[in-house]
Amino acid sequence: PFNAAELKQAIQDCMSDEIQVKTTTDILSTIIGSSDYIEELKDTIKRVAKTDSTVLISGESGTGKELVARTIHILSSRSEKHFIPVDCSSLVQNLMESELFGHIKGAFSGATENRDGRFQIADKGTLFLDEISNISIEVQAKLLRAIQEQEIPRVGSSMPEKVDVRLITATNRDLRGEVKAGTFREDLFYRISVVPIHIK
Repeated sequence: PFNAAELKQAIQDCMSDEIQVKTTTDILSTIIGSSDYIEELKDTIKRVAKTDSTVLISGESGTGKELVARTIHILSSRSEKHFIPVDCSSLVQNLMESELFGHIKGAFSGATENRDGRFQIADKGTLFLDEISNISIEVQAKLLRAIQEQEIPRVGSSMPEKVDVRLITATNRDLRGEVKAGTFREDLFYRISVVPIHIK
């Protein structure tokens, strides 16, 4: 007992689901391989992409950590917004805070105008911090607050700004070892590794 309009809607829903499956498969095809490990990795990416959980991707250099992060973003509800990759190893230490959180005019010598940081640019999208272990302890504390409160402290301003950012981080180091050595905050480690993905 259904009418023509209901039948038409049911068919459209089925076709929409089929298109979505094809699109997801096409996107995941950029991750090459057919081993059990690769299939498991793709399944993990699909599951994680549906959430806003913070992800920590670990693995040796050249294993495709940014590709995995970008794929998670493309399959997420934030896909129409920015994906902002940041190589933390290439940032100058004394400018890292400004690069990530932005600054106001006059905050330091050379700050001739207000400038957005990577968090502001990635608002409503995804921020990918590669080689996160290179961030100094001081900036780690502010990064922790940014994750917990979804607020960022622009350099030179006493008023934190709200941001809505999905954070994905990556490292080729043993972060647990860094925590034991005192070079990486334990509370930050647990915040960024809600969903750990290791790439072989």
